[in-house]
Amino acid sequence: MSEAAAETGTRSYAIGSAIYLRLLAAIYFVAFVSLWVQIDGLIGSGGILPAADFFRLVGERLGAERYTYFPSLCWLSSSDAFLHVLCGAGATVAAAAVILPLWAAPWPILWALYLSLFVAGQTFLGFQWDILLLEAGFLAVLLAPARLTPGRGIVHTPRRIAVELHAWLLFRLLFASGVVKITWHDPSWQLNDLTALTFHYETQCLPPWTAWYMHHLPAAFHRASCAALFAIEIGGSLLLLVPGRARRIGCFLQAILQVTIAVTGNYGFFNYLTLALCVPLLDDAGWPRRIRQRMLEKNGAPRLPARRWPAWLAGSFGGIVGLASIPVFVGNLAPDPAAWLGPLSRAWEVSYQVAEPFHRLHVVSSYGLFRSMTKDRPEIVVEGSDDGTEWKAYEFKYKPGDLSRRPAFVAPHQPRLDWQMWFAALSSPLHDRWFSSFVHRLLEGSQPVLGLLAKDPFEGKAPRYVRALRYDYHFTSPEEGRSTGNWWKRTPRDVYLRPVSLASFERH
Repeated sequence: MSEAAAETGTRSYAIGSAIYLRLLAAIYFVAFVSLWVQIDGLIGSGGILPAADFFRLVGERLGAERYTYFPSLCWLSSSDAFLHVLCGAGATVAAAAVILPLWAAPWPILWALYLSLFVAGQTFLGFQWDILLLEAGFLAVLLAPARLTPGRGIVHTPRRIAVELHAWLLFRLLFASGVVKITWHDPSWQLNDLTALTFHYETQCLPPWTAWYMHHLPAAFHRASCAALFAIEIGGSLLLLVPGRARRIGCFLQAILQVTIAVTGNYGFFNYLTLALCVPLLDDAGWPRRIRQRMLEKNGAPRLPARRWPAWLAGSFGGIVGLASIPVFVGNLAPDPAAWLGPLSRAWEVSYQVAEPFHRLHVVSSYGLFRSMTKDRPEIVVEGSDDGTEWKAYEFKYKPGDLSRRPAFVAPHQPRLDWQMWFAALSSPLHDRWFSSFVHRLLEGSQPVLGLLAKDPFEGKAPRYVRALRYDYHFTSPEEGRSTGNWWKRTPRDVYLRPVSLASFERH
């Protein structure tokens, strides 16, 4: 530990980095497996947005530039078998990194595999936690020991710059998420209103049963919660930049926020990843004595540190990534930074262009969660018919449909079709090419797509017609819930998609 003490004073981060690398590997494992069980229905050859069609079209339009704008191993193959190989390889490497986390080799592999699937996934993998996982995976290369073979039972004290890059990443995520709520001019987020959370629990994408109870708490509680949210996301995130006790307090505040979100919502692996990102920021002195003794000593003697990256390499790597993130971060906070930077606007434009390749690779990314609060909850009910008169509803696995079905916890798994149905209900079917393809697959009786649903009312047989109706959903009141046993109530809104048949698609 003497080398670390010489570099960082009395602070070292051996315990946090060792635990974090295991946590991050476990999250990668969940991400790959969660996608794996859905991939045929989402982007397989019989899926909603076949990856092979996507890469063919992009290749025709972009030529050689396709590799820089859409970096993916799927340029080698986008067959169903290869998509399964990518998912299986990612899950296998992630599992190996959980068991033996103290080596650098798994992290560039996991990053490259997930980036490949991220590009292939198109609209189904466009979430901020997907890009956060990519950026965290890339930074983990520097946090892990500088060796390509597995190690076990040896303390690794990372370079300080690796720790600070993780602090900078978590700060950018949280601070931007707080600031954009104010700058996006949604009245419900403004400090003179603070009513956003009175809508949130009912209108979030996949609310669990706990959200029903949260929704019925007094408005004063929701306003106070909203104020606390801003305090933690903006004020608490600033503490992450100050090592020591201030950083520990900042991590504690973020833990409270993420646990609260996780127990009242379903956001895939996002909350778990954000919590995990707090762990490498905690210096060894902040851990309980028993943990310090167990992890930092063996047989009463200090454990030897694993080999670290050379200082010049760690500094160069960290400096490049850190500098590349600055223009992306500034551009995320302000829609048009050049307008208020004045004489520095040209320098900012140049720096953003330099950072663009890093942004495409999601080595650095922009963030900003919940910048606009949805005030109502339209839901799409998709129905099929054999005669155009009698209609039967398709039931999704997790999104609201049946009024009496109890909203469930599903995280860290993310049912990506159910998520996209929430977005689709807020727009027109003309704006969502994937929804048209989804309906087309239902008319064909595609088994991979039907596998994404909870119930096929036609038991594998393709219907002649499909339509989609839109309803306004609301949580029942406590009185309504007791009398009806329902969690939801709904009223008709409009016809989202008029009845279509296979012939309708053939004409187009």
